[in-house]
Order: sequence, then structure tokens, then C-alpha cells
Amino acid sequence: MRKTEENIFKFLMILSTIIISSTLFLILYTIFSRGVGSLSWNMISKIPEGGFYIGKGGGILNAIIGSVYITFGSTLLGLLVSIPIVIYINVYAKKNSLLANITRLSYDILFGIPSIVYGAFGFAIMVYMGLKTSLLAGIITVTLMIIPILVRAIDEVVRVVPEDMSNSVYSLGGTRYETAKILLRQSIPGIITAILLSFGRAIGDAACVLFTAGFTDSIPTSLDQPAATLPLSIFFQLSSPIQEVQNRAYAAATILTIIVLIISIAAKIASKNLSKNII
Repeated sequence: MRKTEENIFKFLMILSTIIISSTLFLILYTIFSRGVGSLSWNMISKIPEGGFYIGKGGGILNAIIGSVYITFGSTLLGLLVSIPIVIYINVYAKKNSLLANITRLSYDILFGIPSIVYGAFGFAIMVYMGLKTSLLAGIITVTLMIIPILVRAIDEVVRVVPEDMSNSVYSLGGTRYETAKILLRQSIPGIITAILLSFGRAIGDAACVLFTAGFTDSIPTSLDQPAATLPLSIFFQLSSPIQEVQNRAYAAATILTIIVLIISIAAKIASKNLSKNII
């Protein structure tokens, strides 16, 4: 009986692995097979010309640059906010204190809120303050969206670090600040994974930036100008009835996928190299 149960669960695990791997392969195949043929140097090096979304010339450089600005800006800003929160609830607050538990519960709830809600919230604040869509508004709104991801992911990693390590620091006369540095150093691989999760969420979101960053055919030169993003560019092109424009959408999706793959590979390499110095 036990052998039968083991074989059943083994089969289910193998089947699940095959399904997930096949799904990933199918997604990549669909995107690349339809997008590679429409890729060109002009597409990634030029901004849209008049009538680009009805089949005329130009490219999506504006969306590429806009996505890079918003994604890197929000990820950096999110880290600056998230790490102090994690350090406080794990080092400075009492273990399993009410404040720490409420903080974790709050971020669990925020984690599950759809991005469209963050976009609507950001838009409401902008209307109240009399602001217009801009790169800065997009960065701030996306930052609010990814902070729960960063906080909960980094928090889980820090909590996995053996408590004996913190006790050892205290026994040697170390301060809480020094303990925090040790915990962060031991958590670097997990922090990089958290950054990847937030990066993927930020660069692939369309609803959140639609209300706050807007869309433009130009490359923003300041924080108060609207910014285009790749997800919105893909959406607008897929909405076109013209086949050529739809193929460009898949080309844009190919570029977006390549960016994510490059960042993921670079992060994995960095994580592997940094892990050599971890106990």
C-alpha cells in the first residue's frame, strides 16, 4: 500500500513537472515563432512614427526605455523601503510581537491586491493633488505594488537564517545593527530572488502604469513626462485588426521576454558568486 502511494505521488510530481515545463516551452515557442520574424533594428532603435499602430514605420524604443526606467526605478526604491521594514520586524521588534505579526499580515493582504487597484489608487491621489500622468507617478505606483512582494519574500529568507547566528553575534557583544548586517549577508541569494520576482511583476504590469505613467510616443527626458511601457505597447498593437501590427506585438513580447531572461541569468550568476562568501 505504501509503495503504491509512493508511486502515485511520484507519477503526479513527474506529470506536474512535465506540464509546467511544457507550458513554459509552449509560451516561449508561441512568442518567439511569431515575434522573431518581425524583429528589426528599426523596431528597437526608433520611436513610433505617425501611424505606427496602423502599420506604418517606426519602432518601440520609447516603450523599451520607459519600461527600463519604471522597472529599475521602482525596484530600487522598493528595496530602499523594504529592507528596513524587514530588518525592523526581525531584529528590532520582539519575536512574534503583535506589531511584527500585524505587519506581516498587512503585507500578505497587500500582496494579493490586483495591480489595477494600485493603479486606481495612484490615479485617485493624482487627481486629488492635481497631478498628471508621468514617469515619476508610474515609478511610485509600481513601487507600492512590489513592496509587499519584496517585504514578504525577504522576510521569509531572513527568518530561515539560523537563530544561533544572531545569538552568536549578541554573545560577542555585537549590536542589533551588526546583527542586521550579518542576516542580510546570509540572505543575499534569497534577496536576489525577491528582486527577480518584483522585477518580473514590475516590468510585466500594464494596468498599474496605464493610469499613472500614461503612454507616449516619445522618450521621457524628465520625471514629470509620461512614459510608454512594453506591456501597454503590446496591448495596443494586439488590439489592432492589422496582421502586421499584431506581429509587431509579438516582436515586442519577444523583446520583453529577452530582457527578463537576461536579468534572470545575470541575477543567478551574481547570486552564485555572492553565495561563495556565505556560511
